[in-house]
Amino acid sequence: MNMNLCWFGLFIKLMFAVCPAASAQRPASLSLPVSESALWTVQREGEVKLRMGDSGPAAVPPVTVHQAFTRTVKQFGSYMALGWKDGEHWKKYSYTEYYQACRTAAKSFLKLGLERFHGVGILGFNSPEWFIADIGAIFAGGFAVGIYTTNSPEACQYVAENCQANVLVVENHKQLQKILQIQDKLPHLKAIVQYKDPLKEKKPNLYTWEEFMALGRDEPDTQLDGIIASQKPNQCCTLIYTSGTTGQPKGVMLSHDNLTWTAFATAGHIGLSEADQSQEVVISYLPLSHIAAQMIDIWITMRVGGATYFAQPDALKGSLANTLREVRPTAFMGVPRVWEKMQEKMKAIGAKSSTVRRKVASWAKDVGLHTNLNKMEYGSVSRNPLNYRLAKRLVFRKVRKALGLDRCRQCFTGAAPITKETLEFFLSLDIPLYELYGMSESSGPHTISMPEAFRLTSCGKVMTGCQTKIFSPDEEGNGEICFWGRHIFMGYLNMPEKTDEALDADGWLRSGDLGKHDENDFLFITGRIKELIITAGGENIPPVLIEDAVKAAVPLISNAMLIGDKRKFLSMLLTIKCQVNADTGAPEDELTPDALEFCQKLGSTSTRVSEIAGGRDRLIHTAIQEGINSVNEKATSNAQRIQKFTVLEQDFSIPGGELGPTMKLKRPVVTKMYKEQIENFYREVMTPNTPDNPLHCFCSLLTGTQVQLIQNVH
Repeated sequence: MNMNLCWFGLFIKLMFAVCPAASAQRPASLSLPVSESALWTVQREGEVKLRMGDSGPAAVPPVTVHQAFTRTVKQFGSYMALGWKDGEHWKKYSYTEYYQACRTAAKSFLKLGLERFHGVGILGFNSPEWFIADIGAIFAGGFAVGIYTTNSPEACQYVAENCQANVLVVENHKQLQKILQIQDKLPHLKAIVQYKDPLKEKKPNLYTWEEFMALGRDEPDTQLDGIIASQKPNQCCTLIYTSGTTGQPKGVMLSHDNLTWTAFATAGHIGLSEADQSQEVVISYLPLSHIAAQMIDIWITMRVGGATYFAQPDALKGSLANTLREVRPTAFMGVPRVWEKMQEKMKAIGAKSSTVRRKVASWAKDVGLHTNLNKMEYGSVSRNPLNYRLAKRLVFRKVRKALGLDRCRQCFTGAAPITKETLEFFLSLDIPLYELYGMSESSGPHTISMPEAFRLTSCGKVMTGCQTKIFSPDEEGNGEICFWGRHIFMGYLNMPEKTDEALDADGWLRSGDLGKHDENDFLFITGRIKELIITAGGENIPPVLIEDAVKAAVPLISNAMLIGDKRKFLSMLLTIKCQVNADTGAPEDELTPDALEFCQKLGSTSTRVSEIAGGRDRLIHTAIQEGINSVNEKATSNAQRIQKFTVLEQDFSIPGGELGPTMKLKRPVVTKMYKEQIENFYREVMTPNTPDNPLHCFCSLLTGTQVQLIQNVH
């Protein structure tokens, strides 16, 4: 880490003991009871000082989740809130029905013994039951706690134990089995509810969804109303557990105000319509244990009286395309991998089209890219050029309709980096992808790109009512991105040291990301501090920029991971684009259609990853080397050049453990898994034999005998 950061951290720790509480500085010990004047707490029952502003959105009076929901019911009670598929037909809940179901669930949780500030863990795919359990838990005074469906029984145990879960709500028999394996190790657990499929066996304190809801249906409202009346906007109501890529997951404590204010501010910032004007429609399919899906699918949509339709559980295995065409959302959020899969599919279809169709599509894409880049640079124009209007009629409208995006006014991407190639591909089809950026610790969004304000590879400008600062910028303006606003989390549950690392003395959230602003205040992410590679020569290298450059130079590459921390030179692990098993999500050996096309253009006959990995296909190996050479030519120093690479036997994946739930690369895991391949890069004593290597130049002056003597010494 940068030494300036280290000195700053030491300075802050020395200051904590002397900063007065009245100015909302950090208390001397986070493990002590937190007063109302503190901006942070790690206590489950703690309260915090809200980061209120003097005017604008930041000054809006805070409300609880219940107050926000009742406002929506009062305004839009008869409007559709939730839609789900039952066989071939869509079933729907109005906002009034949705609210009543949440109240019933809350009374059922209380009947099962849910205690104040204890967790209700929810383990399953997106559904009305997921939403109802989440909000019901909050109404009843507990914590709503999403658990990743990919979690192992041990990972589920950690979360349930950490939040002291009284009730666990699971989707089906498969998820139930995980809980039954660890049930005896959870002293706070009182009941389990399964919300899909009939129970295969009856056990004590195990309920179907129907049985669970029946528990509270006829219960009086007195106890629930008392709990709701006692809730405060500055108290915790939701826990978001980080994916644990760098250690044990941390329970991100989000207050009522974190959720309700962020939903209000985001909806206003991006200009969403309220239901009585034009109802917004979204599709819920991303993991609800992640803040992005919760904020969009539950809270922002509720704020404007929008309709949430639930995709099928196999959405990411292919059925999402059908749901998109059926629902035709007005706003759509996709993680980069979703957009990449769409891109691959469209390229594969395009490759099979007639010559005439391909030429028309190519012309239209050129027009689309040029026109949209002009709009991006110079703002909207009063009248679009004739060739753009023609391309829209012949190509763009048809593409949008085929994708189910013909009503979609804003398409977003976030949660992980996206390549410039993918952004330009969709921009050329008149589908701008607006990047947004944030963290679980910022209740989701912090900066957002918008139709009138976006730049390729930028994640936009700061949301209204929030602030960004770049801490300790270097000569190029790169520094750590820090956040301020009412969306900043309360703290990590029971983790004072981790909270201390995340928040500075004034309550600014330290993102751990490196970034800079351009002259128009667009934010660009340039790397992560923890991912920063510091070579043996002391040079700091952000890996993501180099990895993205290699993927852009060699379209065959699926994932790239740069190696070089404390090493003499950089090397890289590469994977090839391949088919994915529709049931398990595991990578298969067969290449994707666009990967096949890439190989065929080179004259290669390879159709499988196993025919390419380890340099087996010399044509492909040479093409990759040429791509890396082109990236190296643009390197700012010799230290930033990739000297060695290898192609692995299979792609990275969530089931394989290399990727997190939002497709983020788990670098420590990959480093451990492929330790042998990495060590092979550096096993030879001599550094790579490249003309620009100083040692090579030195060795070229030596005789063969002198070189041999040096090698023998080592």
